[in-house]
Amino acid sequence: MAKLDFGGVLENVVTREEFPLEKAHEVLKDETIAIIGYGVQGPGQGLNLRDNGFKVIVGQRKGKTWDKAVADGWVPGETLFEIEEACEKGTIIQFLVSDAAQIAVWPVVKKHLTAGKALYFSHGFGITYNDRTGIVPPKDVDVIMVAPKGSGTSLRRLFVQGRGVNSSYAVWQDATGKALERTLALGIGIGSGYLFETDFKREVYSDLTGERGTLMGAIQGIFLAQYETLREHGHTPSEAFNETVEELTESLMPLFSEKGMDWMYANCSTTAQRGALDWMGPFHDATKPVFERLYESVANGTEAQISIDSNSKPGYREGLEKELKALRESELWQAGAAVRALRPGK
Repeated sequence: MAKLDFGGVLENVVTREEFPLEKAHEVLKDETIAIIGYGVQGPGQGLNLRDNGFKVIVGQRKGKTWDKAVADGWVPGETLFEIEEACEKGTIIQFLVSDAAQIAVWPVVKKHLTAGKALYFSHGFGITYNDRTGIVPPKDVDVIMVAPKGSGTSLRRLFVQGRGVNSSYAVWQDATGKALERTLALGIGIGSGYLFETDFKREVYSDLTGERGTLMGAIQGIFLAQYETLREHGHTPSEAFNETVEELTESLMPLFSEKGMDWMYANCSTTAQRGALDWMGPFHDATKPVFERLYESVANGTEAQISIDSNSKPGYREGLEKELKALRESELWQAGAAVRALRPGK
């Protein structure tokens, strides 16, 4: 484990060089990893572990998702089982169903958490808000987490490309004395680029804030506000979309991903640089109070309760699809579909 400097703060980081795949194999050589849930994170983590040579099984209810697992090469009765049977067989139970589903599935999982097993999460939600979820593991099992900083789709895609998504890791309960080694081995096994240390509470607070903020909620809100402003002042949909989204995602994001925001600024016109530096402050001042309110809503459990309540309602998925359909069919993203279709090479 290395100490690396992040903007003047030293943090614990684990890389593939210091914890190679061979070491992960040695740590997990006697383990059966049971992936419980094959929705968002399950396929990416399960397939990466399988391709990396670990003993992996999947637990999933029969239905469309079961069929998806079969299509991905999991064999019923050999590597694909109903949830309870997979929990019984697994020595490491990767609890990867949605946060709301964890509440419903928890009694089945808990029943098979015998001494010495490990309960693995990729999100701190169930444990951090256990007064609301009821997820309180027995004292004689390891409780650990590896949280990829990206979707399961991205985790799989980058793994296939020989790259990796960075992940945070944490140990909540070390019953066996080998919880940390198990955690790091699993983090390397799922294809993490590198692993940085956190705890369950910090992970869920940062994750919920990020998803509602710059990763998803805030960025859509800002996109829409700028697009609407341009359209209301007579700009065409194609012009408004290109200046709001396409230039950012296709031209500018790769630059600041490569070497930082200053590098992206340095590769833009002096007019763009001056305007960006001048307007950065007003946008910060306007949005900082919103982020403070958001963080407080996460910290006091309001966001967790909203998620639990809404995601547990009958017909939730149908309602969600209606909301996503409205987003998809909005002029902003219909213009986006047309612009993407015109990209060279399409």
